[in-house]
Amino acid sequence: MADQVTLTVPRERPFFAVARLVLGGLATRLDVTVEHLEDLELALDGLLERRDGGEHVTVVLEVEGEELRARIGPFHGGRLRADLEGDPGEDLSLRRLLDAVVDRYDVSDGAGGDWIELRKRVERTA
Repeated sequence: MADQVTLTVPRERPFFAVARLVLGGLATRLDVTVEHLEDLELALDGLLERRDGGEHVTVVLEVEGEELRARIGPFHGGRLRADLEGDPGEDLSLRRLLDAVVDRYDVSDGAGGDWIELRKRVERTA
């Protein structure tokens, strides 16, 4: 069975640090490398900064074997899906960021709107 942490915070910048703290604590408990933790923090920050959601955002972190999964949402209006399905272009878009820092991401319909699931195979420190 996978370990899971669920956190719901207001969609305001001061609360994003709480989500990062939880992610960092989970990564520390799992002895995840600093590089992988930084990748996951960049992905989380890029998604939390989006303003196409409601008053709150939920982050579900789950570890199964050597894979860390994050499920984040809800996002409204279909903008998230459009941003990730379009041409990444030359700018530092959310799609380019996620392509660089996570192994896989999927957008699905869920409670209250679109949800994104990030997957990252993590290496543990020696």
